[in-house]
Amino acid sequence: MKSVQWRTARRLLAGAVTVGLAGALVAAGVTATNGTPATAGTTHEEAAAAPAAPAPVVAVATLQPQPGTADVHPLGAARASASAGTLSDVALTDSDGGTLPGGYSPDRTQWTATAPLAYGETYTWSGALTAPDGAVTPLTGSFGTVRPTKYVKGTLNIDDGATVGVAAPVIVRFDRDLPPAAKAEIERGLSVQTSTPVEGAWAWLPDDWGGSRVHWRPKEYWPVGTQVTVSIPLYGKDLGVGYGRADLTTHFTIGRSQIVKADEDSHRIVVIRDGQQVMDLPASYGLETDPRRVTRNGTHIVMAKSEKVLMSNPDYGYVNQPEYWAVRISNNGEFIHANPASVGSQGRRNVSHGCINLSTANAKAYFDTAMYGDPVEVTGSSVPLSAADGDVYDWAVPWDQWKAMSALSVS
Repeated sequence: MKSVQWRTARRLLAGAVTVGLAGALVAAGVTATNGTPATAGTTHEEAAAAPAAPAPVVAVATLQPQPGTADVHPLGAARASASAGTLSDVALTDSDGGTLPGGYSPDRTQWTATAPLAYGETYTWSGALTAPDGAVTPLTGSFGTVRPTKYVKGTLNIDDGATVGVAAPVIVRFDRDLPPAAKAEIERGLSVQTSTPVEGAWAWLPDDWGGSRVHWRPKEYWPVGTQVTVSIPLYGKDLGVGYGRADLTTHFTIGRSQIVKADEDSHRIVVIRDGQQVMDLPASYGLETDPRRVTRNGTHIVMAKSEKVLMSNPDYGYVNQPEYWAVRISNNGEFIHANPASVGSQGRRNVSHGCINLSTANAKAYFDTAMYGDPVEVTGSSVPLSAADGDVYDWAVPWDQWKAMSALSVS
């Protein structure tokens, strides 16, 4: 993929002040041939043998960006440097009077900003250069940063500090349809750091809502207790359809392992927690004789849960039907929920419209344990889970195919 070229008009030129310390002395109007002052009465040979006067010491301050520059990129370096002497009271002040944080080198010949510049802002230099001879020259001048007309905003699906299940994918959504080069530019900066080694990969999944999204999942389920830090550097990137609005970060923990074994043929669900069976509940799955009602085969994940959900399927005669203790496992309308009307079939026949039906008591018991990212492994169904069933079907994609969905994959 070809990298996105950041458009920037920054010119790293020197706004400079020079202070000279000339050590030349002229005595009795006699000057040595080598340009060194001589004392009256000395011979040319004696003057030639005398040590040369020290060269002038020049102190130059260089400001980057240079005062007067426009459209400076916000991620460009901002620093003041001195060729001699020391810097003091250096500051970059924005139009609201706020100052950019920064720090000096040990010898105080350089000051560097430690935070990025803001978009569409005017910054003014201040401070002073003190030359070796004590002469003080102020640092002055202003420059402006680029002012985007469009931005790209990203959102993360896992909140900072959350605890999630062992199949939880990391999902980053962008509010614009990104071109391939922008996806590659973003992916190069993405980072997933884990407290224990975990093999995983990013994949760009199709979107039909006008934006873009990239998912990260491990090759196998997350190890229990893993600490995960995700970093999405977005700010300052020129993505062709807009500049990245803000960086994203989150830190979360992988909780206990809870896997739902949902076998249609058995008409039951079995809940395995940390390797031990904790529930074995009679259930009813989707009616197999109607392809539109079949519970999808494959690994779903717990996406959300609610004590009450209004469900509608006008083709089958119900609108805003309240269902309770509902755990969503896909975006095609599949839930594990209570359905008193199908209790007589639970454990015996599959009669639902695609959901996994439980009794009220059993649904509540399972609901209380469910967590985002828990895997729900459906087997025995005739229709596989796929992209047609919503935006979270990560575990239905074979690993080699998943890795090929990276924007950086080489075809």
